Amino acid sequence: MSTLTVWKFPTAHGAADAEQTLLTLQKQELVRVHDAAVVSWPADAKKPKTKQLNSLTGIGALSGTFWGMLFGLIFFVPLLGAAIGAAAGALGGSMSDVGIDDEFVAEVRRQITPGTSALFVMTSNVVVDRVHEAFGGAQAELVRSNLSNDQEAKLREVFAD
Repeated sequence: MSTLTVWKFPTAHGAADAEQTLLTLQKQELVRVHDAAVVSWPADAKKPKTKQLNSLTGIGALSGTFWGMLFGLIFFVPLLGAAIGAAAGALGGSMSDVGIDDEFVAEVRRQITPGTSALFVMTSNVVVDRVHEAFGGAQAELVRSNLSNDQEAKLREVFAD
């Protein structure tokens, strides 16, 4: 089972810096990264920059359309003009089953602001203690996950120090 998590970093480059750590962990088979994307929002920018991390994606990776639609919904980044209305409705309906609903969008929108960055990552087979060790000084904050409440509480506890 895959888990989608959103990690917030207190700087505009923090999530991009985490990319290398994530790649190293995947090579060591401590996490399986199905797909990932970074949002960086420089303090002086009107809107964030987004990037799918193609170097991390594997079989079953989500499409660029998925990330584009998700980021369009969250950050109001214009995507495909008039087509966005219908596609947004379809995305909203199909994604609510996996924890991407209006609440998810609103929470991420509130927390990812100018001067911060975020790492959106779909993973499975995580060796939690080793991953925690690798991100020890990263100051990452779990913003949202599609884990159950109990699973999310345990994850927050592991990364709380």
